[in-house]
Amino acid sequence: MTPDGLPMNVRTAAHRRVLISGASIAGPALAYWLHRSGFAVTVVEKAGALRGGGYPIDIRGTAVEVVRRMGILPRLRDAHIDSRRCTFLNADGSELASLKPSTVAGSVEGQDLEVRRGDLAAILHALVRDDVEFLFDDSIDVLDQSGPGVDVTFRSGRQRTFDVVIGADGMHSHTRESLFGPEDRFHRYLGYCFALFTMPNTFGLSRELLMWNSPGKAAALYAVGDNDELHAFLTFHQPAPPSAALRHPDAQRDLVAEVFADAGWEVPRMVEAMRAADDLFFDTAGQIRMPHWSRGRVALVGDAAYAPSFLTGQGSSLALAGAYLLADALAAHRDHTAAFAAYEHGTRDFVAMNQALVDNGAAALFPTTARALEQRDTRLRGLVTMPAAKARPAHSALTLPEFAPLP
Repeated sequence: MTPDGLPMNVRTAAHRRVLISGASIAGPALAYWLHRSGFAVTVVEKAGALRGGGYPIDIRGTAVEVVRRMGILPRLRDAHIDSRRCTFLNADGSELASLKPSTVAGSVEGQDLEVRRGDLAAILHALVRDDVEFLFDDSIDVLDQSGPGVDVTFRSGRQRTFDVVIGADGMHSHTRESLFGPEDRFHRYLGYCFALFTMPNTFGLSRELLMWNSPGKAAALYAVGDNDELHAFLTFHQPAPPSAALRHPDAQRDLVAEVFADAGWEVPRMVEAMRAADDLFFDTAGQIRMPHWSRGRVALVGDAAYAPSFLTGQGSSLALAGAYLLADALAAHRDHTAAFAAYEHGTRDFVAMNQALVDNGAAALFPTTARALEQRDTRLRGLVTMPAAKARPAHSALTLPEFAPLP
């Protein structure tokens, strides 16, 4: 065995051609492990290039072991944001409580990581770009499984045949829709909408998070370093998903502005910045829950198969762990049906435990009533006065198998 658990005598799988849709996190991670097992891998990405920057994401628990085995843990530690404090504010903007970020997030200090999404994507891409074919500014148009492989017609018009196709194209996966039908069959709405964007750091913040709350509403400013840019976050409770706004950026801005029209603190300035932002990302908090993650020679991984929602803080970690387990199954089983069955068997309980975090209080930072907000605030005040205790991870772990050789 090599130090990262890969067998020394992996037999070639160069005749097994795999297409992966999506070049964010799950896609390049899967490409790495499949290439290491000898697969010929192509990654198609609808964007014209990698998306840089982006909001902070967590790498926790099992995912830390995955990136260690990939050899990129030192680079990710260098990219670790290392926030110093998380300050909660009252409705009038006064300080309620100031805590260590690990206390709030349930992360294990010194082990779990937080990095910009774009930094993780760039590190993963650099790891595989010389060994894997990337097709940017293109996407899958038609999948035809009537033959011995998957005949793929791309949006660009090119046509190729692959042995296996994997959808790693996110929560709103086109691959999933073309294979299983509309997203609403599998989407579990969790009652919140959110808007993410960047704005100038005119507040003098450095390596810290400020969060303001009123019942059913929250506003946060996150300084990931000492630079002149902040990540701004506006979230609010909405009993039913605003379907019309999801399709129209102007409607999204109008909805957020209407919801926060009477908000205090610096929220009016944030709403004004949101109006002018060219990087606004608006969506609902939701999960993808599916009875099966594959059909024929096509399977799903990461958010496309089992998005847990940002409320769990586990999306990127599930994507990394799921990519490892899918690649391990494909390496261990030459037959795709057996491989996909093994992937689901080894992954589904882990996914279910992490998705269940939203039912076990993961949304507690965003209370929807005055009573619930006061209860949360009381808990936060208690955390300030209590002596420091060993952190208890707010996520589930999984023992990873050693990477299997090809049969």
